[in-house]
Amino acid sequence: MIWFIVALVAMSVSLLVLGMAQAVSSPEARLVRRRVHAAPTGVGELREVRERRRRRHRRESLEAFLEAFGDRVAGEKGRREELRKMLVHAGYRRANAGTIYFGVRLTLAGIGFAGGILLAAFFGASAGHRLLLMVMGGLLGWMIPFLYVRRRVRRRQEEIRRALPDALDLMVVCVEAGLGLNQAMVRVGEEMERVSPEVSEEFMLVSLEMRAGTPREEALRNLGERTGIPDVRSFVAMLIQTDRFGTSIADALRIHADELRTKRRQRAEENAAKLTVKLLIPIVLLIFPSIFIVILGPALFHIRDAFAGMGGP
Repeated sequence: MIWFIVALVAMSVSLLVLGMAQAVSSPEARLVRRRVHAAPTGVGELREVRERRRRRHRRESLEAFLEAFGDRVAGEKGRREELRKMLVHAGYRRANAGTIYFGVRLTLAGIGFAGGILLAAFFGASAGHRLLLMVMGGLLGWMIPFLYVRRRVRRRQEEIRRALPDALDLMVVCVEAGLGLNQAMVRVGEEMERVSPEVSEEFMLVSLEMRAGTPREEALRNLGERTGIPDVRSFVAMLIQTDRFGTSIADALRIHADELRTKRRQRAEENAAKLTVKLLIPIVLLIFPSIFIVILGPALFHIRDAFAGMGGP
């Protein structure tokens, strides 16, 4: 019995020593162990890692080619600044987004030019038609990236404009619950991730800038510049004035949220009022001719037969 108790005590002491050694081990050893445990062990996982690295390498190579190709036509500094603002409004914030954008435009223009040559050769077009097809293909390839970015800017701004009142309502709840403005923006960014990823991303960027040491006023102004939306700029100006004069943030947010919600309802009513006018074009060009053909077609045949019978024997 005594030997059993001694063995049990010795085992307990050994486990205690091993646990303490594990707890006080060096950070390098713990990092190595984490990497060993996180390393892929199966053949499928290794294949997936290789495929991911291969895709990333191809993407980086393509981006490097487009950047080198587009840097030659990027233009002067003022033009680059305007392009950078448009790309930021579309959600492309990388430093080399402008040169990649021009590289894509040049590449698609070349593809469109070559496509025009092939199309003209396939149909056996004349010299004038061949030149016209080449110019049209090049212009189409040159304009497609621009139209895509402009459409993305409009969609992104509309999404932010639509979801901003809901985000402000959440901020009112967070501020009234006792959170500060920084913590409230972080919380709203987390809650809005599924509802509106664009608003969530912008709010999280503001919080990250403030954590990095950027003054709150500058971080808020950057939010207005990144989005380019008048509603967001008015929201930023309201927050800056509230922070500067020390007034109640919850009251200001509540009033501003009501105002933005009213604007959203008014925009919806305006779009509903425009719908009647927009429907006139397809009705006049598509529906009315079909109705006239269905209604007047048989009558025209009867009139033709009547006049044919009156022509005499």
